[in-house]
Amino acid sequence: MTGAPRVGEERAMLDSVQGRNRVSIYQPEQDGLIFPEIPNFASFAEERAYRKQHLVAATRAFGMHGFDYGFAGHLTVRDPEHPDLYWTNPMCVHFSQVRMSNLILADHDGRVVEGKYAINRAGFVLHAAVHQEYPDIVAMCHAHTTYGTAWCATGRPLDMISQDAAAFYNNHAVVGASAGAVAVERESGWSVAKEIGRVRGVLHQNHGLLTCSRHSIDDAAFWFIALERACQQQLMVEATGIKPQLLSAKTAQYSQDHVGNDFIGWLHFQTLYNQIAATQPDMFD
Repeated sequence: MTGAPRVGEERAMLDSVQGRNRVSIYQPEQDGLIFPEIPNFASFAEERAYRKQHLVAATRAFGMHGFDYGFAGHLTVRDPEHPDLYWTNPMCVHFSQVRMSNLILADHDGRVVEGKYAINRAGFVLHAAVHQEYPDIVAMCHAHTTYGTAWCATGRPLDMISQDAAAFYNNHAVVGASAGAVAVERESGWSVAKEIGRVRGVLHQNHGLLTCSRHSIDDAAFWFIALERACQQQLMVEATGIKPQLLSAKTAQYSQDHVGNDFIGWLHFQTLYNQIAATQPDMFD
């Protein structure tokens, strides 16, 4: 074989190295090294505990990044045994104070099945509609962030100005339905839901950012953080008045393949999870 291998050929080689199932070029070829691995679960209870722990860590990560805005902001993950139910953060509890014991379990009608706290009405309308419209979506995140909200006011998609932005190449969209209106009516939730599930990241015009994942809450949470950063970077470039050099379609797609997939989102989040679990053990209470 001559020349550099194509993406498909690289993936085939990754899958065959030492008989291991490798899905990313970032996974080590050498045996015996410490590297995060997606766990296998022996029971629904075990997987449920994992999802709840990582949902709590995701809310704590949002708190660390300053994504709080009063009671606004909601993160959800499906229950593995009962996919018509989803776990979410409690109403009027700061992201930094969410823990295993105050998570709530809700159905698609907004009824709290388990937990003592009320559910966020806007969170129910948006998240329940997405979870019901797209049964394969595992998790979803939304918060009222500074840069995301500002960029969403432009009604423009992101420009491919960096490798970071390329993670969203052909995988984000501007949604104008119900733009600027508080999503507390079910009709508005359904109109937005049909658009949200098609892509990883949504720029809801005059509202803010939403991300969803068919992989994990880890993946949805990290790409939300990344989307907020991409909006910040775009605004900073726009403020200079200088026309940026954009990535070519080929380069953007290559970057998206290698640093913008679901596994990479999950992998990035493990750094945050480990740091939060080590420094904020009350999350497990």
